[in-house]
Amino acid sequence: MDFSFSDEQGMLMDAARRLVTDQYGRDGARQRAATADGYSRATWSEFARLGLLALNVPEEHGGLDAGPIGTLAVCFVLGEALVVEPFLSSAVLATLAIARLGSPEQRLQWLPRLAAGEAIAVLAHEEGDGGPVATAVRTVAVADGGEWVLDGCKSVVYHAPAADLLLVTARIDAPTGAQTALFAVPPDAAGVALQPYVTVDGQRAADISLHQLRLPSSARMGAEVGADLQAVLDQGLAALCAETLGALERLMRMTLDYTRERVQFGVPIARFQALQHRMAEMATHLEFARSMTYLAASQCVAGEPAGRAAALSAAKVIVGQAARFVGQQAVQLHGGMGVADEYGVSHYFKRLLAAECRFGATAWHLTRYAGTL
Repeated sequence: MDFSFSDEQGMLMDAARRLVTDQYGRDGARQRAATADGYSRATWSEFARLGLLALNVPEEHGGLDAGPIGTLAVCFVLGEALVVEPFLSSAVLATLAIARLGSPEQRLQWLPRLAAGEAIAVLAHEEGDGGPVATAVRTVAVADGGEWVLDGCKSVVYHAPAADLLLVTARIDAPTGAQTALFAVPPDAAGVALQPYVTVDGQRAADISLHQLRLPSSARMGAEVGADLQAVLDQGLAALCAETLGALERLMRMTLDYTRERVQFGVPIARFQALQHRMAEMATHLEFARSMTYLAASQCVAGEPAGRAAALSAAKVIVGQAARFVGQQAVQLHGGMGVADEYGVSHYFKRLLAAECRFGATAWHLTRYAGTL
């Protein structure tokens, strides 16, 4: 398959690369992660100015509607720089959810603000160790007069502490069976409690508890949202694979450069055959991850649901295995420098470690893929 980016997609990559080069520098990710917000509001505004936050906004709302391939191109670049701004959480997942599931009023209210960087929204869906499945919801929504009452918990919701809007999934027990519903929830509403923390890779996340949360009927987005929500989750998973691929490629380059510069016994350690074998294996894992990431994105464009689910799980397995192997080998090849907080390798290792666990861990996706055979 000839997977080549179009001119427009290439321009998106160039714009994103110029932005992160200008804004991030050498220690940009670490400096931003150490701030009170955990990201830079000024950089977020630059994302908006370049149109990157409008990547998944439909054209009728002034967006680019770049689709999964355009999203892959940008996320790859952001992964190279270890960007900590809530791009995947807000500009991909939440924006897609509102665009696909929101009412005309909800789309008009939120999409322009999200594209302009004036608001941040996050999708609160996962509830434990499961994967990105639209129907895997234990949070319950019960109709009470003209309101909905929600009870439940959401786990490891990235960038929830910075959100102006939470998109919460819940199960509705209807006469025809359980249905998945999506609700627009203000983070400061009575009945919402956030427990924020810093993730292993320095990003901000929170566990969310919902206790007798009362919402107006207008807070519900769409009716039965299972199929559309699954498409959103699938595109988010493909974007995560692209972001991880960017981090993998940057870490691979850093490791190759180091082994060419590090001299032992009078020669660069890149000349040692045993280390050459290791780096060849790293490069093999990287190329497998690249091909599967491209497959995942292409399946989000044209794949049917069952085939898309299998391809995405296969991609997450291959990318997860590459993240673990390349990360571990990079640390070992750098020696003591590989674990030093002052050196970039340790930060890439932590990002890859976190990426392997997000959207379902490798073992979960391996089990799901086996079930499709």
